[in-house]
Amino acid sequence: MTDKSDPIKCSDDTEQIVINLPCRLVERVKRYGDEHGNTITGVVIEALDALLGGRTVK
Repeated sequence: MTDKSDPIKCSDDTEQIVINLPCRLVERVKRYGDEHGNTITGVVIEALDALLGGRTVK
């Protein structure tokens, strides 16, 4: 399958987006972040990067 979407053009290194997650998932993400010295944002960024990059967490 070919990606026909336009490339994302950002004027900065980051772009803010808002997503709504189920409270139970947020609780799990927060607990994971607390246990690994990370923030909710950091955990979500790492998880998306791993998923989209094809990596698996061991």
